Amino acid sequence: MCGIVGYVGEKDAQNFLISGLKRLEYRGYDSAGIVTISENGKATLIRAKGKIVELEKKLSKNKNDDKIGIGHTRWATHGEPSENNAHPHKAGSIYLVHNGIIENYKELKAELVSSHDFKSNTDTEVLAALINSFYDNGKHPLVNAVVQALKLVKGTYGIAVVSELEPEEMVVARCGSPLVIGVGHDETLVASDASALVGHTKNAIYLNDGEVALITKNSIEVKTLNAEPVSAKVEEIETNLAAIQKGGYDHFLLKEIMEQPESLSETLRGRVDVENNTVHLGGPGLSQDELRSIKHLVIVGCGTAYHAGLLASYYIEKFTPEITVEVVIASEYRYRDAYIPDDSVALIVSQSGETADTLACLREIKKKGVKTIGIVNAIGSTIAREVDGGTYVHVGPEISVASTKAFTSQVIAMVMFGLTIAQAKSVKSSILAPYIKEIAALPEEIRKVLKDNSEIVKTIASKYVDYDHAIYLGRDTAYPSAMEGALKLKEISYVDANAYAFGELKHGPLALVDDRFFEIALLPEGPLFEKAVSNVQEVLARDGHMIVITDAQEFDLPVENVVKITTDIKIFTPLLMNLISQLFAYYTTVAKGFNVDQPRNLAKSVTVE
Repeated sequence: MCGIVGYVGEKDAQNFLISGLKRLEYRGYDSAGIVTISENGKATLIRAKGKIVELEKKLSKNKNDDKIGIGHTRWATHGEPSENNAHPHKAGSIYLVHNGIIENYKELKAELVSSHDFKSNTDTEVLAALINSFYDNGKHPLVNAVVQALKLVKGTYGIAVVSELEPEEMVVARCGSPLVIGVGHDETLVASDASALVGHTKNAIYLNDGEVALITKNSIEVKTLNAEPVSAKVEEIETNLAAIQKGGYDHFLLKEIMEQPESLSETLRGRVDVENNTVHLGGPGLSQDELRSIKHLVIVGCGTAYHAGLLASYYIEKFTPEITVEVVIASEYRYRDAYIPDDSVALIVSQSGETADTLACLREIKKKGVKTIGIVNAIGSTIAREVDGGTYVHVGPEISVASTKAFTSQVIAMVMFGLTIAQAKSVKSSILAPYIKEIAALPEEIRKVLKDNSEIVKTIASKYVDYDHAIYLGRDTAYPSAMEGALKLKEISYVDANAYAFGELKHGPLALVDDRFFEIALLPEGPLFEKAVSNVQEVLARDGHMIVITDAQEFDLPVENVVKITTDIKIFTPLLMNLISQLFAYYTTVAKGFNVDQPRNLAKSVTVE
C-alpha cells in the first residue's frame, strides 16, 4: 500500500530515493522519510509529515553523497500521521522500512519494551527492535538477524533493512507485500513497484513470499526463511519512462481516461479474429475439453475490479446460458464457507495483482482444487504468479489512484474468456459474432466518444460542483456501469454517490430525491429502454435534478442535462457511457479543487486488509 525504495551502488543514494518515492506517490501516503549511511557508518535520517515536498525541504539542509539508503512513503495504519510514526524506524544501529501489518506486534512489544525505548505507535518500530535484538550490536550477520526476527512475526511485510555497522549491504524480504530488486551495473535498487526503477535498469527480480535477499552493489543472494538457496529469475521490466509521465496532460487521471483507445487495443492485440469471428486467449492454458467442462464461473474482485466482473457476468450469461456466473467481493468471500461446484473456474481480477483480499481468496480457492485464471495488469505481480493461468490486460501503468482504463480492459478480457468457453462449447457463430465484431470496433468508438463529449461533460460538471450527494441509476448491463460511475465520483470528488438498479427505486432510494441530490441515469437503447425511461419520469415527478447519458438520439424528456452518445455500438454501450462517468468525475473534482490523482485516505494498491 505504501512505497519502498532502496539503493546501494556508486551514485548519490539520496537522489535516487527521492526520485523513486516521487514515482510511488500515486500509491497514497501521509508521511515520508529516507535514511542514508556513509562509508564510515554515519546515518542521515530525514522524515516529514505530509508530502514529499516537505521531505525535500529538510533534505536541502542535510545533503550528502552517501551510496546506500532506504526510503518510504507511509499510509497510516498503526498510529496517526506524524514525523515520529514515519519510516524509516531506528533500533540500535538498525534502520527499517516496512509495508504491511505485523499482527502480533503487541505481544512482541511487551517482550522488547525493557530493551528498547519506543518512540512511535507503529508496529514497524517493533519489528525494527526485534531485528536489533537478534543483531546484538553486529555480533551476528544482519541477514541472520532479519531471518530470526521474521520467523516470529505474524502478518504481512515487505521490508528493507540497513545497518550503520554494515554500510555496504542491505537486506530485503517479503510476505504478502510486493518487493522488486533492480539489477544494475555496479548498483542494486529496491522498490515496492517496478515503476520506481524505470530509467535506471530494465532488469528485475520479483521476490516471492517467504524469500529474503542479501544485496550489495554487485551481488544479490536470495534464500528462503529456512536458508534454502533460491535461483532467482531476472525478468525484463516492460514499462517505459513515457508511460509513467503525464505526457502533457494536467493530471494522470485525465491521461489514463484518454489512453483507453490505445490501452484496449493492447488488450485485444493478437486475440481477436474478426474475419473468422473467433477470439484466441493463450494465457488461461485450458484445453478444449477443460473449457467445455466449465459449468460455473466465480469472479473475484474488489472495488472497480468487482464492478468489471459484474458487468462481464451479464454478457457471459447472455451468450453461454448453460453457465452460472457468481461475482463476489473478495473482502467478504475470503471469510465465507462458500461451496464451489464441480467443473468451476475462478477468475481472479486485480489491476495491481497484489490486492490483499483478492490474493487471500485466490489461495483459499486453490486449496479447494478449483482452477484459477488471473485477469491482471501488473506483470510479475503475486496474483499473476500464483494463478494456474491468466490473461494480462496490458493497459500500462495506472498512476492515478482511481482506476479507469483497467476497468474497460478487465471487462473485455473477461468477456473474451467467456467467448473462449462458448467457442469450445460450440455456441453458434451467429450468436457470438456480434460480440466479437463490437469488441474489435470498441477502441475506435471509445476514441470518438472521448473526442466528441469531453467539453460537453466539462460544462455539465461545472453546474453540479456544489452538490454533496448523487444517485447513479441503470438497468441490466447499465447497472454495473452506474456502480462504477458512482465509485469514481465518490473516491475523487468526495460526493456521496451511490448506485441503484432502476427497478429498486420504489424500494427505498426514491425517498432520497430532493434538492440535496442530483441523479445520473444511464439509458442504453435496447429492450429495457422504455422501462428505464419510465423510471426517469418517476424521478422527474419528484423534482429530481437529472442528468441522462444515452445513445438514443430521440430522447426528449425535460431532464436538466443530456449527453447523447453517437455510436454504432449496441451491445457494449455501457462501457462507452462509463467514459462519460469518468470524465464527469474528473471535471467535477477539478472544479472542486481537490487532488485528482491522490484522493484522501486512499491508496492505489491495497496490500493489507
